[in-house]
Amino acid sequence: MHDCRTSWEDAVASLRNNPESERLAMDCYFDDPIEAAAKRYHQSSEWQAVQKVLSGRRGKALDVGAGRGISSYALAKDGWDVTALEPDPSHLVGAGAIRSLAEVAGVTIQVVENWGESLPFPNESFDLVYGRQVLHHANDLKAFCREIGRVLRPGGVFLASREHVISKLTDLQRFLDRHPLHRLYGGENAYQLSEYTDAIRNGGIRITRILNPWASDINLFPHTYDELSQAICDRTRIVPKRVLTPAVLARLGKLYRTPGALYSFVGIRKLS
Repeated sequence: MHDCRTSWEDAVASLRNNPESERLAMDCYFDDPIEAAAKRYHQSSEWQAVQKVLSGRRGKALDVGAGRGISSYALAKDGWDVTALEPDPSHLVGAGAIRSLAEVAGVTIQVVENWGESLPFPNESFDLVYGRQVLHHANDLKAFCREIGRVLRPGGVFLASREHVISKLTDLQRFLDRHPLHRLYGGENAYQLSEYTDAIRNGGIRITRILNPWASDINLFPHTYDELSQAICDRTRIVPKRVLTPAVLARLGKLYRTPGALYSFVGIRKLS
């Protein structure tokens, strides 16, 4: 599946060093100083939408596939007791970066270098398991979701955000060919919607919301509802912008079939 050509760290470094990719690097929060990138994420429309989903909950949170720690930072700033799971030791895009971020930002984040398919935590350890763009990187999606369900407390929340979805298997290569980082390190992937939902449910998690590409700022970022509605108006030339409310856009989002479209999943660990 993966045509690895270089490391993830080298791929991100290449992106950052290319002037033509500067905007993309910032949109992905790969820029430095890392604290400024993390603060920008915490203030983003994406994270504001995540906060609404979490609706004031607090407790112990596990950030799986935490990368350089921007989500771990945001959770910690919001009052969660955060554990960041990240197998890559990199000081640019992995566990080393998270530790540096926690130190300079003065937040507490426990960092664990491990893979998601075998979580080194007791059963029912967390009130929240959060993953930003991580499930589609799983080596074994079903095993990953079983482990997530195992470490979630009954009634605990699972939120998987910005996962790449394909409508049919033949769309996978089309998505990979267009991905700006896959050509560098060969580590991207996407699943069909049913593969995600089946794996999550088999992990003992009841799915409460499936957010399609246009149903939430979680998926729309770095774009906004206003930009999306304006683009639709400009393209169709017949649809007035005033009718394109968030509710209407969410319904239209169900028809969006671009390979790799971003979906998010919200679930609750079933009660024992």
